[in-house]
Amino acid sequence: MAITIKTDFINEEEIKKSRFICHLKRISTEEEARDFIAKIKKEHWKANHNCSAYTLGNRQEIQRSSDDGEPSGTAGVPMLEILKKKEIINVCAVVTRYFGGIKLGAGGLIRAYAGSVNHAIEEVGLVQIVNQRELILKLDYSLYDSVQRFLLTQNLQISDSEFLSEVTVRCFIDEEKINNFLELLTESFNGKIRVEKGENQQVEIDYRIGD
Repeated sequence: MAITIKTDFINEEEIKKSRFICHLKRISTEEEARDFIAKIKKEHWKANHNCSAYTLGNRQEIQRSSDDGEPSGTAGVPMLEILKKKEIINVCAVVTRYFGGIKLGAGGLIRAYAGSVNHAIEEVGLVQIVNQRELILKLDYSLYDSVQRFLLTQNLQISDSEFLSEVTVRCFIDEEKINNFLELLTESFNGKIRVEKGENQQVEIDYRIGD
């Protein structure tokens, strides 16, 4: 299951007079992550720290983090742990800290940096990336209404219909659901509907932890 953020996002909060600004960006390569981190550091060169963490790959195969001068293990790793715990992929998080004069201690820093990423993710929201395949159904005019109703029962929407010598109906379905769908379609219409497989596409649907 591939989960990522809906869009790039910035969230700011104040903790004991220190400003924590969390920047989230969707990435597809390590080069993009490094460029984004460098960009934030350039924009916030007056900040005390620009700590970072990112994950890449459908199984979070690549994981990187940096404390950027904070005590070891108090910033980058807690940020990375939030991304790992929520199973978020292809996202780079940079938390900029402007020190406000009150020391937080190791535990306070861990909570602040992890919390900054967590709150930003909650604000922006998540999407699940699903691989879908186009199915092209060929059928007689007399079956069109029944096929419409059948697709609704399967929570599928018709993306296009064409009415020539026969009706062509197009819809998209999750890749892993195709075999069961085709069996049910054949059974329901006694094999009277011809099906061709079309192109793949990736679809993003809203996702909440626990769904």
